[in-house]
Amino acid sequence: MKILLTGANGYIGMRLVPHLLDLGHEVVCAVRDAERLSVSTEIRSKIEVVEIDFLHEVNPEKIARDIEVAYFLIHSMSSSTTDFDKQEAITARNFNAYMAETSVRQVIYLSGIVNEDNLSKHLWSRKNVENILYEGPFELTVLRAGIIVGSGSSSFEIIRDLCEKLPLMITPKWVLTKTQPIAIRDVIYFLTGVIGTIETYGQSFDIAGPNILTYKQMLKEYAKARGFKNWIFTVPIMTPKLSSYWLYFVTSTSYKLALNLVDSMKVEVIAKDNRLEKILGIQTHTYTEAIDMAFRKIAQNLVVSSWKDSMVSGRFTKDLQKYIQVPKYGILKDEQRKKVDDPSAVLENIWKIGGETGWYYGNWLWKIRGFLDKLWGGVGLRRGRTHPDKLFPGDALDFWRVLLADKEERRLLLFAEMKLPGEAWLEFKIDEANVLHQTATFRPRGLRGRLYWYSIVPFHYFIFGGMIRNIAKT
Repeated sequence: MKILLTGANGYIGMRLVPHLLDLGHEVVCAVRDAERLSVSTEIRSKIEVVEIDFLHEVNPEKIARDIEVAYFLIHSMSSSTTDFDKQEAITARNFNAYMAETSVRQVIYLSGIVNEDNLSKHLWSRKNVENILYEGPFELTVLRAGIIVGSGSSSFEIIRDLCEKLPLMITPKWVLTKTQPIAIRDVIYFLTGVIGTIETYGQSFDIAGPNILTYKQMLKEYAKARGFKNWIFTVPIMTPKLSSYWLYFVTSTSYKLALNLVDSMKVEVIAKDNRLEKILGIQTHTYTEAIDMAFRKIAQNLVVSSWKDSMVSGRFTKDLQKYIQVPKYGILKDEQRKKVDDPSAVLENIWKIGGETGWYYGNWLWKIRGFLDKLWGGVGLRRGRTHPDKLFPGDALDFWRVLLADKEERRLLLFAEMKLPGEAWLEFKIDEANVLHQTATFRPRGLRGRLYWYSIVPFHYFIFGGMIRNIAKT
């Protein structure tokens, strides 16, 4: 079948692409920016990519007419704390308009479990999108999931950060709320299993794992699975805003996502039925099994996607490509050059920068800068990187964003997402004479930007000089 995959750059979308290809489907990926679809060259050669922003005016010429099945995996919860529900409604209506121009028979929508009349804004928005999609010219299949547990998922990474960093936790009372987590592997099985399954047309299904747990129990079970003990005490005095700041500073989540998550965590999310398990013959994994599977992927460096690579985890949500041209005027620069003997090995060093590898010199200074950035409301260093030695345009790299990663050109270009009085680029390039060029470019914003640059010039002398020397070592 020819399948349209919206949200192809997202956590779920990135997991779906290889599975759909393995099942023999023809896949069309709809993304806002084709340059930052983080897939391998092999997968890229097997798919069709179209650029569509479903928040913008509908342009029917952008989409193939012979689409048979489509996935609606678009959400805006991480990009706003106020009007994400309006944005999601617009995308759903525009999606319906696009689908009216195709021969699509079935649309599959991944939503959230709704149990209560008094829903959080996030869950209410998901339900509203569901209602809008039911008005579309197609058969709708809705899968409603709760907490998704898998390597790189926001829920798993938040639990991981909390447990690994805080053996003793003073927590808000929402940790006593019940939920029913599901393994990412099972979510993919459900999403692919309903393709063309007539019994699922015009139906909404809850999908969940076998365990009903409070968030506190999830934290305890994680610690047990990892072989250590943690102590958790709940207090009733933490307001939603204070809880959001608590998540923001301790974990790698953004403040906007933290605020919306806290709003949702006050609502019980428990599956009402398991009809779809029986229809598709799927036996779901326990929460402990989901944790074990996640760590097996991490240990083998096989994390396919991470929520941290989403644009909403950083400073910009779109139009990042306009920064790919590094400015030449009105800028301040630090340039370093070094002849290298083994350019291939040096290129591998460049491709491993950040994350667990660090920045090759003065890592403690980079950590201080990341801590200060977090205090000022920036992303800090906690995002790390998804792959230890692979980089794709659009990937998050600590408090940088990858603009260009071209091994054939032997060039890596990063753009700063930290809080700055200006804009910053960091570029690594090996020329034809096997000279490594390392260039930090800063475009200051007014006098404050220039004062900032000159105040850290002494640190640049040591940090950038030490960094290029260590990168050049093979």
